Amino acid sequence: MEAARSVALETGVASVTLTKVASRAGVHYSAVRRYFSSHKEVLLRLSAEGWERWSATVCAALREPGPMSPARLAATLTNGLAADPLFCDMLANLHLHLEHEVDAERVVEVRRDSTAAGLAMADAIEKALPELGKEGALDLLLAAYSLAAPLWQISHPPADLAEAYKSAAMESQVPQYWDLDFTTALSRLLTATCVGLLSRQSDFSRLGCPRLGSPGILG
Repeated sequence: MEAARSVALETGVASVTLTKVASRAGVHYSAVRRYFSSHKEVLLRLSAEGWERWSATVCAALREPGPMSPARLAATLTNGLAADPLFCDMLANLHLHLEHEVDAERVVEVRRDSTAAGLAMADAIEKALPELGKEGALDLLLAAYSLAAPLWQISHPPADLAEAYKSAAMESQVPQYWDLDFTTALSRLLTATCVGLLSRQSDFSRLGCPRLGSPGILG
């Protein structure tokens, strides 16, 4: 796995093959095939590790003392992702390709691990800002990784495309106030999402409706 991680970090997730992994590990291709059916299974397992790293980082940060706010929650989720370029690079391909082209049993194993990591994050988010409720915490988490997937690709184009964009002066077509830097953009969007979720919960409480995710809603 370390060899696959090294290749992916150096040349991008799309460039990973079992042949490159075997070469980096210093073993024959057939040795890698004994453990993994394809390079996509390797990437799928690396994505599960990414979920666990993100979860551990977020949970630790939210335990730190200090006032809690939508901005702090957004920054915590964003910084945890930004610190893990490999995981961010895989997010766009995770559900689109990887889960559909790997043996179902292996996919279930990985999904179980990533779900556990996600639920741990949702618990930490709810504890940090109880007004969100469980469903609000889960929705914020859903927004975080759903938005991170395209934003990472937009803000990190391949080197040749980045140079082409620069040559075409495409940056000048984007308003200066619309910052598409990954960390800035994702924090901005997640802060707005969190504020909206809090407003939704407040509206339900004001109208005397059960909070979303409460027994009155779920059964």
